[in-house]
Amino acid sequence: MSRREAPRGRYLGFVRLLGVGKRYGRGPWVLRDLSLDVSGLVVLTGGNGSGKSTLLRIVAGVTCPTEGRVVDRPASVGYVPERFPSDVRMSVRDYLRHMSAIRGASGEVLERLGFRGSMTAPMATLSKGNTQKVALAQAFAATDLLVLDEPFSGLDTAASVALVEMLAERTAVVADHEGHLPSAQVVSLSGAHVTIEFSRASGLGELSDLDGVRSVEPRGTGARVLVEPAHSDTVLAEALRLGCSVRSVRS
Repeated sequence: MSRREAPRGRYLGFVRLLGVGKRYGRGPWVLRDLSLDVSGLVVLTGGNGSGKSTLLRIVAGVTCPTEGRVVDRPASVGYVPERFPSDVRMSVRDYLRHMSAIRGASGEVLERLGFRGSMTAPMATLSKGNTQKVALAQAFAATDLLVLDEPFSGLDTAASVALVEMLAERTAVVADHEGHLPSAQVVSLSGAHVTIEFSRASGLGELSDLDGVRSVEPRGTGARVLVEPAHSDTVLAEALRLGCSVRSVRS
């Protein structure tokens, strides 16, 4: 994907995920074969364990995918994890000065979010809401891409409204289970899946309508089908009934 010229007054931060998967050690796959183009505002939804936080860490460059790759990640990325470190001893002012030296100024964001704490107080002593506002301020200093994990957590109503307005001006990937951003592109995650490769496939339309089938991708005379683990046996049985020949099944 080539970079497009950004509309005047807006930030630009494309990033592209190609066949990304992640597992920790020999554990189960948290994500598998996920492809996504981020251009504008993208909201991730899904239940606990669906891989939202893992995906955000990969987009931000905090962790590497086990398989697949991330391309076109911009140079300046602002990241807010789901849980901001609670043991930061630096004062708010020193912390933001440190981050500003890396990324640039960020004082306006605190004002827009309505920060009411002491700028000289250690970060570890702040309320959850004020800590979140500082975390957002350091992230918004990034000039290209924002990666925010549940950024509305702990914010008061006025700060939440201000954050929605600020995100409308940015390229961002946001995990948000409360629906603050209804106009954004929504990507729903439902956890890892089973990949079934068929050397010969027929009845693909019928397969795509089965419960648990996420995608059906024709490949020559065969196909690759992504299925939620709980439905894989049913899909396999139906595929065999339709005359498909199975090449491999992997989770």
